[in-house]
Amino acid sequence: MITLIIVIVLVVLVLTVAVKSVMVVPQAQAAVIERLGRYRNTAAPGMNFLAPFFDRVRARIDLREQVVSFPPQPVITQDNLTVSIDTVVYFQVTNPQAAVYEISNYIVGVEQLTTTTLRNLVGGMSLEETLTSRDQINQQLRGVLDDATGRWGIRVARVELKAIDPPPSIQDSMEKQMRADREKRAMILTAEGQRESSIKTAEGQKQAAILTAEGAKQAAILTAEGERQSRILRAQGERAARYLQAQGQAKAIEKVFAAIKAGRPTPEVLAYQYLQTLPQMAQGDANKVWLVPSDYGKALEGFARMLGAPGEDGVFRYEPPKYEAPAAATDSGEEDASIASWFDTSTDPRVAAAVAAAEAVAHQAVPSPFNPPSLGQHIPAGLPSAAETTGPLPTVPPAPPSSIEPHDESTELS
Repeated sequence: MITLIIVIVLVVLVLTVAVKSVMVVPQAQAAVIERLGRYRNTAAPGMNFLAPFFDRVRARIDLREQVVSFPPQPVITQDNLTVSIDTVVYFQVTNPQAAVYEISNYIVGVEQLTTTTLRNLVGGMSLEETLTSRDQINQQLRGVLDDATGRWGIRVARVELKAIDPPPSIQDSMEKQMRADREKRAMILTAEGQRESSIKTAEGQKQAAILTAEGAKQAAILTAEGERQSRILRAQGERAARYLQAQGQAKAIEKVFAAIKAGRPTPEVLAYQYLQTLPQMAQGDANKVWLVPSDYGKALEGFARMLGAPGEDGVFRYEPPKYEAPAAATDSGEEDASIASWFDTSTDPRVAAAVAAAEAVAHQAVPSPFNPPSLGQHIPAGLPSAAETTGPLPTVPPAPPSSIEPHDESTELS
C-alpha cells in the first residue's frame, strides 16, 4: 500500500514538472520570462521550455496594434473657452521587455501623456483655430507621443480627435453666426443673380430695339423706294395716256373740221346746231341764267358772207379752197425716238399691257368714219401687245363720253 502511494506521488510529480517545463505562446503575443525574479528572456510564439520551479512568466504582451479611446477631456483654449475633446490613439508594442520594466502601465501612461500634450497644443490656439486645425493637432500629438513612448517600447501609429464640443452657449452663438453668414451669402448671391438678370434683360432689350429700328429703317427705305417707283410708273403711264389721248383728239378734230369744210354749211344750219347745243351748255349745276345774244344770227350771216360765195338761190355757202397737199409731217420715227422714253415699260410687263390697253381705248374713242387707218403709226415701236404680256392687265377706265361724241353730222356742225 505504501509502495502504491509512493508511485502515485512520483507520477504526479513527473507530470507537474513536465507541465511546468513546457509553455506554448500564441501567435502575435510575447511572454516575458523571469528566473528567480530576474529577467531571463522573451518567449517567442510557439513551444518554449522552462526550468520548473525556477522560471515563471512575468507578463504576456499583445504585439498587435491596439486602439484605445480616451474619455472626453476638458481643455481651455487661448480665448478662455473650455471645450471637451475625445481622442483615439492607435499604438503597437514593439519591445515587450521595455513595456513591462520601463513603465508600470503603458496604457495609462499613453492616456495621461495624450491629455497633457493636447492641453498644451490647444492652449495656444483659439476656438476657431481648434475647430479648423484637426489635422495639425493630430500630427503634433503623434510626434510628441511617439517620442515619449519610444523608450517604453511602444510605437504610436496615429492619433485622432474624435470630437471637439464647445460649451452650449458657444454652440448657440456659433450656430447664429453661421446662420447669419449663410443668410448673408444667400442675399449676396441673390443680389448678384438679380444684377446679372437685369444686365441680360437690358442687353436683350437693347438688341431688340436696335433690330427693331433697323427693321423699321429698312421697311421705310423699301416703302419710299416702292412709292417712288410707283409714282414714276404712274407718271409715265399718265404721260403716255395723255399723249395718246391728245393724238386721238387731234385726229378727231382734224377729221371733224375736214367734214365741216366738205359739207359747206349755211348760216341756218349753224344757227340750228347752236340752238341744239344751248340746252347741253345749261345743264351745269352752277348755271343759273343764260342770255342768248339777239344779233347772233347776223354774226353767223356775216361769217358766211366773209367765207362763202352766193349760190344760185342767193344763199352764201362756204367754198373750200382748192386741195393743197398737206405740209410734210414730222417724221414719225424722229417723233417716236423723242418720246420713246415715255413708253418705257421694261420695268414691268403689266405696265406695257396697261399702256397698250389705254392706246386701244383712245383709238376706239374716235368715230370710225374719222379714225384713219394710219393712226397706229404714231405709237412708238417696241410696245408689247396685250396678248404678249403675262398676268392680268390693269383695269383702264373708259374714256369720258363728253370727250369724243359718236359721229353725227348735226353734232359736228355744232
